[in-house]
Amino acid sequence: MIHGYFAVYYRELLIMKRRLPKMIATMAVSPLLYLIAFGYAMGANVNIDGRSYLEFLIPGLVAMSSMTQAFSIASEINIARFYWHIFEEFQAAPISSFAYVLGEVCAGMTRAILSVFVIILIGFLFGVSVCINFYFIAAVLLNSFLFASLAVGMAMLVKSHADQAMFSSFVITPMAFLGGTFFPLENLPLWAQKLLSFLPLTHASKAIREAAFGGIPDISSYIVLFFTGTVIVFWAFLCVDKAKD
Repeated sequence: MIHGYFAVYYRELLIMKRRLPKMIATMAVSPLLYLIAFGYAMGANVNIDGRSYLEFLIPGLVAMSSMTQAFSIASEINIARFYWHIFEEFQAAPISSFAYVLGEVCAGMTRAILSVFVIILIGFLFGVSVCINFYFIAAVLLNSFLFASLAVGMAMLVKSHADQAMFSSFVITPMAFLGGTFFPLENLPLWAQKLLSFLPLTHASKAIREAAFGGIPDISSYIVLFFTGTVIVFWAFLCVDKAKD
């Protein structure tokens, strides 16, 4: 099983290695635009809880990017399934469904972690330094694990790239904007706060933002991310198992 997992993961690493310059450039574009448009143009004179809006925004971008980049592994899986028929080759190989899921999830997490480093570097260039401590790393890993697992499961269910794009438009994109990335949820009505508390990204943003400046986040956010991720990775395993039939 371990060798099977590594074969899947290593294949994705080789693809990432070939595309690394383009990937880094892609990971940097959106955060730069958000920082320039929101951080400077709109939020230059805004302070939230005693910090500048730029300081508020960087951890939110870390949470959002770790989500979107982890989920983007779904596109790689779909290309491999629909055009290269790699999934069929994995089916013929002695690789278990669990090993396949684990390899793809690790690949998604690797993409997410790389994007986080890109944002931290950009933030440093903008004069914002974050504290990379245990709580920060744990929140990033749990967030990327959850959405990489979701990506694997969804990649097994969709029938085309259009289906994948539709899911991203209706689920991932709204979550990116409503999960506490760009504004404090406390500014919303109480009913909206309670509704958005069901979003995993809300808990990830909250934990990452608190940890980024040396605080100790609420342990409940980690519990939600861990158990939600565990359920989703089990669901992804079932989806892969069903897709093999």
